[in-house]
Amino acid sequence: MHYRYAPSVFASEAPERLSGLDVLYVVGGLYGNEAALKRVVELFERERGRARMVFNGDFHWFDAEPAMFARIQQTVLRFDALRGNVETELADESRDGDAGCGCAYPDWVGDLVVERSNRIHKTLRSCVTPEQRHELRALPMWLRADVGPLRLGLVHGDAQSLAGWGFAQEHLRDARHREQVGRWFDEAGVHAFASTHTCLPIFQRLPSGPQAQARWVFNNGATGMPNFQGDAAGLITRIARTPFTGAERRLGVVECGVHIDAIAIETDTTAWQTQFQQLWPEGSDAHASYFNRIQHGPAYQPQDAVRQEEN
Repeated sequence: MHYRYAPSVFASEAPERLSGLDVLYVVGGLYGNEAALKRVVELFERERGRARMVFNGDFHWFDAEPAMFARIQQTVLRFDALRGNVETELADESRDGDAGCGCAYPDWVGDLVVERSNRIHKTLRSCVTPEQRHELRALPMWLRADVGPLRLGLVHGDAQSLAGWGFAQEHLRDARHREQVGRWFDEAGVHAFASTHTCLPIFQRLPSGPQAQARWVFNNGATGMPNFQGDAAGLITRIARTPFTGAERRLGVVECGVHIDAIAIETDTTAWQTQFQQLWPEGSDAHASYFNRIQHGPAYQPQDAVRQEEN
């Protein structure tokens, strides 16, 4: 229950630091990839105008080494950040926590994956200091932001739970589920939600609301892992009043005069795979769950990720 909130919490004004923005980066699922973090910061520092960056959870995961964990947390907390389920459970002061990774996996995820994730999280907990745990516990579960006229709800999971899968591309294929998401929008009073958590990207347009108000789900998939087959790059969501002109743009849409793009985070693939295997060698839980994806990407293509639904 402590993961939950009502969609109505988003029917509020954005805090001053996140209102009237020209550029917003939403960085979800970094998963402890330090090279990807460095690249994200480099791209962000090139932006002009009133710009902010929000890490919307699960910025820790593969960084199961105390110095690396500390570097990532220190860098992320220079910017705005939300707690993901990983950080929420790391912040638990009990010795072992009571929810494993807190991932709340849906039925299509196998038991072995769940068991491995819980063991990964237990390993990660050994890296956390009391001060770092306190920093994570202080992070919010959601934020509001405005880019130009576009009102945004920033979440890790979905519109009512930090670990919710309501914005998963699998669930959004179901028409009845999309009707439920539409009701969340009615309560929230936003044009779009920017999320992550579910590991595959989806830019999903839903039927317009009252006064022809736009409704979009922008899920970046993962910043720290590949999102498309044969493409080693992670992704962030860039929401801006000006278009992105670099070759890193993988897909995008325009809404209310605002450009929303999935931007590739390209790093030295060989170096990252080598570092990953030093931390998680063959036979380890993270290697078993993730290394094939890190090498080859998931069976998913950019054309799968943009879905525009007519009224």
